[in-house]
Amino acid sequence: MRIVIDAFGGDNAPLEIVKGAALASKEFNVDITLTGNEQEIRKCISDNNIEFSGELKIVHTDDVISMHDEPTTLLKAHSESSMALAFKELALGQADAFVSAGSTGAIVVGGTLIVKRIKGVKRPALASMVPSPKKPYMLMDMGANAECRPEMLEQFGIMASVYLSKVENRENPTIGLLNIGTEETKGDTLHQEAYQLLSKAPINFYGNVESREMPKGVCDAIITDGFSGNIALKLIEGTASTLFKLIKGVLYKNIINKLAALIIKKDLYSIKSLMDSSEVGGALLLGVSKPVIKAHGNSDAKAIKNAVRQAVKFAEMDVIGTISENLAKKE
Repeated sequence: MRIVIDAFGGDNAPLEIVKGAALASKEFNVDITLTGNEQEIRKCISDNNIEFSGELKIVHTDDVISMHDEPTTLLKAHSESSMALAFKELALGQADAFVSAGSTGAIVVGGTLIVKRIKGVKRPALASMVPSPKKPYMLMDMGANAECRPEMLEQFGIMASVYLSKVENRENPTIGLLNIGTEETKGDTLHQEAYQLLSKAPINFYGNVESREMPKGVCDAIITDGFSGNIALKLIEGTASTLFKLIKGVLYKNIINKLAALIIKKDLYSIKSLMDSSEVGGALLLGVSKPVIKAHGNSDAKAIKNAVRQAVKFAEMDVIGTISENLAKKE
């Protein structure tokens, strides 16, 4: 299996991207294609004694699409950027899956217009596994579609169910709809109509889920529009970060608290590890015809390695074929 990685996407490119790719090549026994400035990539490898297992291929380009560029420039002004070339490798069958920590908008554009949608999919959506005390749950959509129609949310539910069954080994996963109340009559027209469609879809529909229940992991996936999903995800990340800072402040407040901290240090770190998003991997662009993984913008080598792990499982389990079959049943 070959994974193509945009070596110049993200805040820590190219060093952390290259290091993560090397770790993944060894741990998952995959070949790697890196796109970007070949001289800089090889310098990273040489200066840091990075070793790859399997074949390493580098596709050279000097161009990079930044977080500040309009996403659609991937198709013209930045059509030879590291991200665009990575998408072309995937679309042409030169790679089995794609990973980038670059611009979310550009990844949605590239996945939709270069790799193309699965037949019948109205809009691809970003989905990510979010840590929780029980087990990670999927949040979908996280920002690809700010405005949605009811039938789009229904498709998100079907795609989430397939991925969770095939890749995460969740038997008959529960799929919830983010809403302002649990009753089926709650919410605006979008959510009321989406509720009815999801309740009749070939999934295990949990019903409406209020935002305060999300962090508890009450169901395997939570479906929402991209605007609400992006806000919810960032609120969860910010709350977790703030809470850990407050706990740290209390533990270092005085000598007695510091002694107590030494006693519970191991347990505190286990909680932090449980909530570490870098352990999860990246966000999935579900609904496109090849596996596309969007890693976090500030990904380090560990996060990139886990994004590749996710890409490998995605490709191996024929998620895309099963999504196509399930959507065909709805027609």
